[in-house]
Amino acid sequence: MINRRNFISRSMAATIFLKSGAGMAQAQDLTELSLVEASALISQGSLSPGDLTRAYLDRIERLQPLVNAYITVTADLAMAQAEQLQTELENGQWRGPLHGIPIALKDNIDTAGIATTAASPLLTERIPEQDAPIYMRLREAGCILLGKLNMHEFAWGGTSAITQFGPVHNPWNLDHIPGGSSGGSAAAMAARLCLAALGTDTLASIRLPAAYCGVTGLKPSHGLSSIRSIIPVAESLDHVGPLCRSVADTAYMLQAMKGFDPLDPVSIQSPETDYLSALAETAEGLRIGLPTGDYFQRLHPDVASATDKALDTLTTLTSMAPKEITLPEPPNFAPLLAESAAWHESLLDDEGNHSGY
Repeated sequence: MINRRNFISRSMAATIFLKSGAGMAQAQDLTELSLVEASALISQGSLSPGDLTRAYLDRIERLQPLVNAYITVTADLAMAQAEQLQTELENGQWRGPLHGIPIALKDNIDTAGIATTAASPLLTERIPEQDAPIYMRLREAGCILLGKLNMHEFAWGGTSAITQFGPVHNPWNLDHIPGGSSGGSAAAMAARLCLAALGTDTLASIRLPAAYCGVTGLKPSHGLSSIRSIIPVAESLDHVGPLCRSVADTAYMLQAMKGFDPLDPVSIQSPETDYLSALAETAEGLRIGLPTGDYFQRLHPDVASATDKALDTLTTLTSMAPKEITLPEPPNFAPLLAESAAWHESLLDDEGNHSGY
């Protein structure tokens, strides 16, 4: 059970993960606040959901033409949600740590009345009638929807350059790709165009863009968060997870996202875990496995240097030297291809969809 008092005490532990050296109250640009910081200020009544949302919408208006992270910006909906959440706060109602937090969703996650296209020309007119359960969870937790994020078409690629809505650009260098398929999610996070984002991951579609854009991405355990009403790659391997600025921010999102969905055939009943409390735990006792063979071959020197530094840091934190391990051979991906073909069958059978491909 999380109430305001124990939430504020827990959030103090989370601040050790924050990179920003500026104090919360001194932030001149509200988009510089981390999720942990913004959440604490909203809970204390020092920041309104409306002001925070407007700051993000203003930044989207300025930077979206450069980064192209969004397909759809839901400005009116976001401000209406922010107004409702502010009214609730004034009436003493607080939904929890995500109350008033502006987020964005990858455009393969269904949203009722809002186009969900998977960045494909075949689905530009697709408007779902129901929200995906994962969005429902976050909305009920108090999140505000800024819009739907650009991606590699049908989540089948690692560049986010193949999309009906124009390529996504890496905010650190607009001539570079952000990775994929959740490229819009990672680019939006890196450019501070939302306070948290959702992506999906089958083979690396959260982890790859998170690495390319320098943000935190988490592929949760398969089935920990519902993937129902998300346009799939392959149900048996698909995950939905958060992209954020820090581990602490990610824990706040996962705390609200987790949960069994009886209508999702791959959903799991998992032990109750408090991810906010877990932030205060130390890394001692964790083990580091270092893959052998070709795993670290052909690295760019900068990547090799960063990897060595990371391993040194992890070794210090865990007080344990890495242990060499051998990874199993990659699995047979025939089931993935079969599952994907089954979902796309009607689109593939329609000869009207064959031109231009």
